[in-house]
Amino acid sequence: MILPAFAATLRVWWVRGRILTCIRFILGLGLALTTAALAHAAALDVYGGLPSIEAASISPDGRRLAFVATDGEERVITLRSLADGSTHAMIVGDAKVRALDWAGPTDLLITTSTTSGIQGVFAPRSEYFLLFAYDVESGELRNVLGEVQRGLTIIVDQPAIRELDGRPFVFVSGIRFSSTGHGRLALFSFDPERSRLALVKDGFRDTRGWLVGPQGEAYAQTEYDVGAGRWRLRVARGSTWDEVLTEETLLDPPRMLGFGRTTDSVLLAGYGQDQTAFREFYPDERRWGEVISGGDSRPIWDPSRHTLIGVSHRRGDEVAYEFFEPEDQRAWDAIVRAFPGERVSLSGWSDDRNKIVVLVDLPTEGPGYALVDLETKKATWIGQLYRGLKPEDISPVRSVAFKAADGLALTAYLTVPRGREAKNLPLVVLPHGGPAARDSLAFDWWAQALASRGYAVLQVNFRGSSGFGDPFMAAGYGEWGGKMQTDLSDGVAHLADQGVIDPARVCIVGGSYGGYAALAGVTVQSGVYRCAASVGGISDLRRLAGWLKSQKGALVQRQWFRYMGSDDAGDPKLRDRSPVLLADRVTAPVLLVHGEDDTVVPFEQSSGMSEALRKAGKPVELVTLPGEDHFLSRGETRRRMLQSVVRFLETHNPP
Repeated sequence: MILPAFAATLRVWWVRGRILTCIRFILGLGLALTTAALAHAAALDVYGGLPSIEAASISPDGRRLAFVATDGEERVITLRSLADGSTHAMIVGDAKVRALDWAGPTDLLITTSTTSGIQGVFAPRSEYFLLFAYDVESGELRNVLGEVQRGLTIIVDQPAIRELDGRPFVFVSGIRFSSTGHGRLALFSFDPERSRLALVKDGFRDTRGWLVGPQGEAYAQTEYDVGAGRWRLRVARGSTWDEVLTEETLLDPPRMLGFGRTTDSVLLAGYGQDQTAFREFYPDERRWGEVISGGDSRPIWDPSRHTLIGVSHRRGDEVAYEFFEPEDQRAWDAIVRAFPGERVSLSGWSDDRNKIVVLVDLPTEGPGYALVDLETKKATWIGQLYRGLKPEDISPVRSVAFKAADGLALTAYLTVPRGREAKNLPLVVLPHGGPAARDSLAFDWWAQALASRGYAVLQVNFRGSSGFGDPFMAAGYGEWGGKMQTDLSDGVAHLADQGVIDPARVCIVGGSYGGYAALAGVTVQSGVYRCAASVGGISDLRRLAGWLKSQKGALVQRQWFRYMGSDDAGDPKLRDRSPVLLADRVTAPVLLVHGEDDTVVPFEQSSGMSEALRKAGKPVELVTLPGEDHFLSRGETRRRMLQSVVRFLETHNPP
């Protein structure tokens, strides 16, 4: 049996929990909050352990709160009654819980992932996702796709909830095998009350996503032919499927996000030239609505009707929420005003939108979850992200603007050790992964941990980063190891010119693509960095290109090639920008940290780099994280990574 490549590149739901163990009073629009003092000083393990809470979700009726709590290592799913404050805990140990959702008032949906292969199926070893339904009253736990016929128990998208005949049903995409043994994306429904699974619709060969209608029907589906680069949107017309929209693209097929402002429209992202724009499309009339948003934006849907009611988007360093209805906007503005000077984001809400879970990032105390009740005009802290942190453990972060050598305007974030003057400091450059991602002013546990040890930390949104518009992202195409790399060192030069840092005491540390940038900083470049640490980083672009095609598929390979500036794994350009082939140029110590179960960047990328450096007689240390994935999902190995990096920095670039 063959599992399609797209199923091997499942989206990872990395939910960052925030907890505050204190309750405090805040004046503003009648919202009251209570607080208690934190008692323990922060140690490195506090920054490096798992967040104290990783996810929080409120039930549709607003009567229960569920959250994933940890002790820095093991996870516990905790249920709290908002009526009487009683709690119930379910220990899940080292299981990787990725998300919590609700199917009605009594069934909690738990998404987990595991790193594995699939016996008897031609599919790569990958991070696969499972969905469980937990009845909070009976205590029964059920695998939603556990009874699937001719298919797999893994899910391929987030669950959708629809109410039918007064009862909630769960709809989820999974893999079913055709008579020829090929895997196809199918749509299933699960009835939590009766623990009954049913097939809604089998997909076609190229089906990539489903949209469930108000009555639980398969309303629309998207298809994408990877080889031909042909995308299309099809809508159900009775027993047939009507093709209503097509696009030819080899790189960025449009994405169906959900319903628009009504259930007669579909919200699409990335159709046409503007890859970041949201637009509504009305299939029955075959017409477009206006562009709703662009840039670094997120849609906001009504929790019960599942229609679009607003958009959140980034304005500079802040995230703004814009609702279509004035009443919704006033309610949100009231919440934001109750947290003056703090960044507030929506995490979830009850169906009537009166009880709202928000994520609050406090610059002086760290981030945490809070529950806001609009009816009583009160808010209660759920908890702090890192409960061992005190205000004196959190270093200030500020925006930095500068220009690259070619004149391109860039933004970055500088974390300065608390209590230290921003003058002549040792620096750690911390490039983000992706590379189509971005850094922000939000709390960053890695940057804060390094700053707590006396280092200034620079996080540059180099060209190619997302969230700054299509032209800025396109400026990074072909610049892997080129201008994407020199954007980082241009930031170092800017800080040196300002007298903020000592240019002789600069190291570079990064994960994933940031790990590549760290290695390129002492191979492709030279003379900038005193040491380099790569966590799950890339060292051999040629080998990675071949691995991507075999393990992730041609589309993923093409998308990475775009940044590499080549469409051929044998291109000499890839050799010239592969650190593993430039080991003889290294003049600084190198640390390599990599999880053995990494299915995003294979472990061989670090083991091969280690071998090349040893053969070249260069100083290198390889730290292997047994059983760890690309996302540092386990507390023990996450702490070990941070301890190894800090020890390495303190040895080769003492603060």
